[in-house]
Amino acid sequence: MEDAAATAALIRLAFATQTVATDPPASARNETTASVSASLASKGPAAKERGGFAAWVGQTLAGCVLWQVQPRGLYLGRLAVHPNHRGKAIAPILINAIEAQARHLALPRLLLSTRLVLADNRRLFARCGFTETEQHAHPGYTHPTFVDMERAVGA
Repeated sequence: MEDAAATAALIRLAFATQTVATDPPASARNETTASVSASLASKGPAAKERGGFAAWVGQTLAGCVLWQVQPRGLYLGRLAVHPNHRGKAIAPILINAIEAQARHLALPRLLLSTRLVLADNRRLFARCGFTETEQHAHPGYTHPTFVDMERAVGA
């Protein structure tokens, strides 16, 4: 994935058009070309520790996902699908790409977090083999607002 500006714009659009409002608002709505460029660093010491994948339909950036190596496995974040391409298996294709990257890096697990109120996302990840592991609260909240999910590579 090379176009950080288009990727940042897609992430902002996808998170701004979620079916349910999140509280606190998703930080993904603040992604910039610079922040995505940093996540996609292809040079330097972080080059093997983070990156991303894109899904194109013709000339349209239909989906993207960023990844980062963590101690327990490969974390996928900012999974975003253009509203016009939702329901067309873009997200599972991107998750498969993440799994291939985890295998390439010899990492045992795929990890992610999603908001508790985003039931559609939680169902999608469950269909892709992820299980919910632990709930957390954003700073300043007394109740859980998001959940960690994980899946063994090859599961």
